[in-house]
Amino acid sequence: MPTMKLGRNLVTGLDRYMSSWITEDDPSKGQYIHYVDPSGYPQMFVKNNEDKITFRTGPWNGERFSGTSNLKPNEIYTYDFVMNENEVYYQFNLIDSKVPTRLVLTSNGIVQRRIWVEQQEDWNIYLTGQIDNCDTYNMCGPYGSCTINNSPPCGCFDGFEPKDPVAWSSADWSHGCARRLKLECQKDGFKRISGTKLPDTRKVVYNKSMSLKECERLCHANCSCVAYANSDIRHGGSGCLMWFDELLDIRVYSNGGQDLYVRMNAAELGNGSTRKKIVSILVPISSAGVISLVLWLTLRSRKQKLQRHGTQQSSLKTRKDETPGFQTDELPLFGFSEINKATQHFSFGNKLGEGGFGLVYKGVLNDGQEIAVKRLSKQSKQGIDEFKNEVSCIAKHQHRNLVKLLGCCLEADERMLIYEYMPNKSLDLFIFDRLKSSELLDWATRFNIIKGIARGLSYLHHDSRLRIIHRDLKASNILLDHNLNPKISDFGMARIFGGEESDQANTNRVVGTYGYMAPEYAIDGLFSTKSDVFSFGVLVLEIVSGEKNRGFSHPDHDLNLLGHAWRLHQEDQSSELLDISMKESIDLPQVMRAIHVGLLCVQKSLDLRPSMSVVNLMLGSTMSLPNPKEPGFFIHRNINDPTSSSSLLDPSLNEMSVTIIEAR
Repeated sequence: MPTMKLGRNLVTGLDRYMSSWITEDDPSKGQYIHYVDPSGYPQMFVKNNEDKITFRTGPWNGERFSGTSNLKPNEIYTYDFVMNENEVYYQFNLIDSKVPTRLVLTSNGIVQRRIWVEQQEDWNIYLTGQIDNCDTYNMCGPYGSCTINNSPPCGCFDGFEPKDPVAWSSADWSHGCARRLKLECQKDGFKRISGTKLPDTRKVVYNKSMSLKECERLCHANCSCVAYANSDIRHGGSGCLMWFDELLDIRVYSNGGQDLYVRMNAAELGNGSTRKKIVSILVPISSAGVISLVLWLTLRSRKQKLQRHGTQQSSLKTRKDETPGFQTDELPLFGFSEINKATQHFSFGNKLGEGGFGLVYKGVLNDGQEIAVKRLSKQSKQGIDEFKNEVSCIAKHQHRNLVKLLGCCLEADERMLIYEYMPNKSLDLFIFDRLKSSELLDWATRFNIIKGIARGLSYLHHDSRLRIIHRDLKASNILLDHNLNPKISDFGMARIFGGEESDQANTNRVVGTYGYMAPEYAIDGLFSTKSDVFSFGVLVLEIVSGEKNRGFSHPDHDLNLLGHAWRLHQEDQSSELLDISMKESIDLPQVMRAIHVGLLCVQKSLDLRPSMSVVNLMLGSTMSLPNPKEPGFFIHRNINDPTSSSSLLDPSLNEMSVTIIEAR
């Protein structure tokens, strides 16, 4: 039976795709290709030579692609979509060789099924991929939906409204739709949208064995999950797809399609009268009652803070900060005399460490509470900026896996930050110390540390009021409490992004630590949440192996730790990466999963790296994981030749924190 395959071999990298002709009569390569994209949950796309997507089939749902409602069983050919760890491809088989058929990508980017008609001696169109305007990729923008029988075809689901009403009324739907009410996490529910072409699945998380109920529970438990659906519609439905980004390229069919469950504020799930009642109650409160409530809560909070430190003469100050452009209204202020006494006059015996900003000391307050004091060097102008930045980032953020900022001291020319004290200091003192790691870091403890860092980072990226990119995540910036629970610290290099602001930016001041920096950041100054994900992946591999990425050496090759882990993964020998001190205490499937997730996080392409909310799901479930691609590292390096180009490009070869400033 004649067969055609269109897709990718994930082992060899062989990619079978279609390319259009320039014209119907000129077979030279045209400007469109039709291909399988294996990322996320695989789909087929058409894109032009400017890399712009023009058409998407949607994911395979067991019967057909979600966006090809006219693809149905017939007597001419059979079709199927194969997805396993080795290959992802679409195939069709000719049933009767007397009825030739072929798949064509026309010169203007239209996918067609053509059948040879002997009487006419010509190829007739049997099926067309793009039926109407609603098949134009993302025609209605994020969260917008296209219904061809409506006029205009683009609309917003209940609970959503045009993001740019003026542009929308002028038939510019590219800005899409926005929620009327913000999500409230555990209070949210889901609204079923029937008959849909599922949104773009390149960034979804999936599990083929879950039921729809299990999928709903998992999605509801993660505040970043915005929608879910079955991956297979056969036999009543099975499998789980979960979206964590904007929903793109949705259309609604009058017949066909499948159910999509979109996360909504609970108030949007009731009837109209319920929503009106809520509004009528809130309006009078918002004028005077809320102001009174805020004032009462503020005074109550400040009173509690004063009582906390003020049984004798309170050291908390209510004056304004003397540093220009810096506000401390939400942060308790300690007096210098109290901190001086707590640290025994900043004695050498109380010194915990030091950085570019200055020194860190241990202290004990009058009530017995242990603290860590970060004292800014008076000569450090850069340290003042980091000081302000650190307060801005974490003063209002509380999470069990973030170090807690208790207050600050701003007297004369003193600038100090006061933190909760972490008795076990930093993670690097354990994982890179053979004696400590063998005695205290069994696999269960290491895995708990990995998951704790992931939770803290996910909070910063997805769940906090403002998104925060840390930019200097490394083992020495992970502190450990009495029970070796991890807390992310040192936000001096962090960047804050608002709700509507893109979380990707360029900088001509590259800051961070070589060995943990993502390649796009170290080389081009491009940072995003995905650069933090890269650093997290490095940490995972260091925690598993007990080895440092920077300066790693192996007798059989000149790869760094990431390259070594990648090579072992390709040879199906990942277990050899394990720190030998814990081989008796391991849960091998869990270890292999952690290594796999770590390699996904350090992929060279930032688009392939999972978000931290997805990483949390990967670590906490048994969902299937995609195969990682090549890590962001340079294979051929010469440690003995510091002038070689590969050494200069490989961030893992340097051991210091850096600030690189260059003209752009």
